[in-house]
Parts: sequence; C-alpha cells; structure tokens
Amino acid sequence: MASINLIEAFQDFKDAENIDRPTMMKVVEDVFKTLLRKKYGTDDNFDVIVNAEKGDLEIVRHRTIVEDGEVEDPLAQVAYSEAIKLEPDYEVGEDLYEEIDLVDFGRRAILAAKQTLAGRISDLKKNVLAKKYEDRIGEIISAEVYQVWKKEILLLDEEGNELILPKSEQIPQDYFKKGENIRAVVTRVDLKNNNPVIILSRTSPDFLAKLLEIEVPEIFDGLITIRRIVREPGERAKVAVESYDDRIDPVGACVGMKGSRIHGIVRELKNENIDVINWTTNIQLLIQRSLTPAKITSMNLDQENKRASIFLKPDQVSLAIGKRGVNIKLASDLTEYELDVYRDTEEEDEEFDVDLEEFADEIDEWVIDALKKIGCDTARSVLRMSPTELEKRADLEKETVEDVRKILQEELERE
Repeated sequence: MASINLIEAFQDFKDAENIDRPTMMKVVEDVFKTLLRKKYGTDDNFDVIVNAEKGDLEIVRHRTIVEDGEVEDPLAQVAYSEAIKLEPDYEVGEDLYEEIDLVDFGRRAILAAKQTLAGRISDLKKNVLAKKYEDRIGEIISAEVYQVWKKEILLLDEEGNELILPKSEQIPQDYFKKGENIRAVVTRVDLKNNNPVIILSRTSPDFLAKLLEIEVPEIFDGLITIRRIVREPGERAKVAVESYDDRIDPVGACVGMKGSRIHGIVRELKNENIDVINWTTNIQLLIQRSLTPAKITSMNLDQENKRASIFLKPDQVSLAIGKRGVNIKLASDLTEYELDVYRDTEEEDEEFDVDLEEFADEIDEWVIDALKKIGCDTARSVLRMSPTELEKRADLEKETVEDVRKILQEELERE
C-alpha cells in the first residue's frame, strides 16, 4: 500500500521473536481499528489486513449496494449510481469492497497510530521478557558482564536482554571484568518505571543448591534431596542432604571421590568451605552434625524454647564457634535452635573460678559479650587463651586484652 509504510514498526515485531504472530496481528488490528473509530465512529464495516512480511497493511471497507435514494446508513450502504462508478458490473444487493487510502486519515492521525503501535510493541516485549524470567526464577543462567558499577553489575544474556547483579548479591571475593561470563541464579523480576528488571544472585542458597544439582547426578535424578542450606557467602556453607535409597551415601555422593564433585563448586564460590551433613529428624544428632568439625561432649535441650546448651572440651570450643562466630551461626540457622556453647570442666581439676558477669563493674559489657561469644565465660577460660588468640578470636584491641587479663589475674590472685 503506497499510502503508508510500517516496515520499521513490523521490524520491531520480528526482533521480538517471542511475540507470537496471532498476538502481533491482534495488536496491529486494534491500533488501526481505533483510528477508524475516531474517523468514522465505528469499525463494523472495515477489515484490517496485515502483511507482516512486507511491512504494510490494507484497510478494506465493505458496504451493501442499494437503489439510489434508499441509502439509510452511509457507513453500511452505498447507492447503485456510486457503485457503478467503481465497477460497471455491480448490481443492487451485492457487497462493494473498497480499499481505504490511509492518506485520507491525515498525517497527524497516521503518525499517532504509528506511535501507538510502537508503544504497544514495547509493552509486549516487556511482558514477554518478564514472563520469560519469572518462569526461570531459581534457575542458573550464564551471562556476559557488560558494565561494572559500584553498586551493581549490568549483564547481557544470549538474546541481549539486560540483567542486574547487585553488590549485595555478589560474593565478597567476586571480581568481574567487562566481557567476562559469569553464572548466577535468577531470584526475582522487579518493575522499575514499568520496565522489568531481572535480579540475579550468587549469594542465595538457591545458587548453591543448583550448583549441587548440576554436579551431583543423584540430586538431579531425585535420589538425593537437599533438605536445607545455610550460607555465609564466600566463607562457609552447610548443606543437609537425605537419600531415598539406602544404598546411596548422600554425603559421599555430594563430595565425590577425593572431593572431585565439591571442588568445582568451592572454586565457583570463591573457596567457600562447604560442610555436607546427613539430615536427621533427631534434633540432638542434627545439632551435633551441624557443629562439625567440633566434637560435642554433652548437650541439654530446651525444645519448648528451641534452645540448646552445648558442652565441649576446651580445645573444641573455638572449632565449634568458628572464625568470627560463623560456624555456630550457621549451625543455629540450620537446626533452627539457639545454641549456647560452654566449656566442659568436669574432667579438669576443681579450682576456683569466677564468672565474667561478676566483672561487669570493671569490664565493659560489650567486651564481656565478645569474650562469651568465643566460649570464654569465666576468668580462667579467658586466661587460658594467649593474648594474640584473644585479639584475633574476639576481635579486640591489644590494649583492651591486656587490661582485661590484668583485671582477671589480680582477682584470681587475691582469692
């Protein structure tokens, strides 16, 4: 049709391969039927014929031919004398089909229609993109780094769609350069200014779960199930697994021969330590396993308040708590119990000791809390540790450690 060319608009449709043809045709038809209604008041006697391949369309008007002087509805009927001007063979009662030249609508109306069409195409693309990634939430995808910013990274998928990896969803040790391919899990699809924003994550437990599914065929096949995952991204993770087949050792299957299966995941997660344990409904046993590599001496459970008192030998306390308290925090998250660690002094010689709380008037409360978090709840338990170890484990200044040790030593010497 010479009056208007819509190749650019239709090309937008072709670029959006996920928009199906029926949807495309319906959108174009709706846009131009709106144009017809504005000009004629109705679109009942018009057909919009779209040729998506050539990038043009036709609008055909059909009216019934009636005797001269009997035209009651000019939009649906045409006089015989007018019809034979177009084709001498027409007869009364036949339908007259006439192509409408879009130039008759006026330049402004045509431009408005093209803009509306472009807007509808854009909205469809957004909807298709949002739906595509909403269906992929929880899946791992690979994308190319396009731009690195302070608070987030912009990535492009294989179709050129933009994806966002926020700083908060990156492992602390992550460092990426433009052009690099990275893997992450799709966590959600947000809307910003009516535009879909696909958010990825490398810190989500789902990312580790999917990596395990890729590396461990038994998980993919459903023979082993992941019951719970907790993570401190880049530092440590604990994974509780269970096997539905008694012949399969779930922990061994996940770790692999000489750690072959787990090593690849550890590298992907920037050397994050991964503890794989057998899941059990026996809460005492689960707590014991979750505190690995520490060995528990005894335990008191308060199931009503979901709290457990853990007793360990002095050399096991720091292992249970872990660096910066990460191990005990993850064990607590995994078991959903509040875990309190105590030194088991039953095997030690009975000797005078003083609870740290007794020094509240001389030692700041935050310092006492820091010491208790690393398992030092009495004066002797603090003095048994070297100053360097106290500085490192409790994250205290050298001067603070010296002052605390001096106060405790003087009290024990007085007794």
